[in-house]
Amino acid sequence: MARYFDVHPDNPQPRALRQVADLVRADGLIAYPTDSCFALGCRLGNQEGIDRIREIRRLDSGHHFTLVCRNFAQLGQFVHVSNALFRSIKAATPGSYTFILPATKEVPRRLLHPRKKTVGVRIPDHAVTQALLAELGEPLLSSTLLLPDETEPMTQGWEIKERLDPVVDAVIDAGECGAVPTTVVDFSQAGPEILRRGAGDPSRFE
Repeated sequence: MARYFDVHPDNPQPRALRQVADLVRADGLIAYPTDSCFALGCRLGNQEGIDRIREIRRLDSGHHFTLVCRNFAQLGQFVHVSNALFRSIKAATPGSYTFILPATKEVPRRLLHPRKKTVGVRIPDHAVTQALLAELGEPLLSSTLLLPDETEPMTQGWEIKERLDPVVDAVIDAGECGAVPTTVVDFSQAGPEILRRGAGDPSRFE
């Protein structure tokens, strides 16, 4: 049965976030709000959590997981950002973008795209997510909480608790969350390729 944490959207209670971080460190799987929509998240090395996300969302081996990072310094530990890309990516963070970039050796092989050796990264502009990442001290391995055969993510924490109670360990509710996923930009080739148009303005990468 999932634990339910009702937190303030702008000033989340530190005690609640400490408890959520402890659950993540103990290899728990959480549902949490971001600046685009709710996401499923677990610790980077949590293989069971990764398998649970794949099962909940029915994902294939080609799915790009996302490392949700606190800041650009943390992001730089997990992906290679060339000097040419640095300024444009930095200018769009924090924000509702996911960037596909070549992974460093810090990223476990099983999380990489099987052919491209890339991984998704993002820095959310959301007070609760940022506070949780600060408490955790490491990125959250994440995927948009979009259930199979549904076209839009769930937007209410209580609804997620109701529907996913047996398969997640905690739900963070900070009020209604958006229903539009991030804009996804692939920088693994010669130039930027927009793979998904979402909450972030794609025009800056066109």
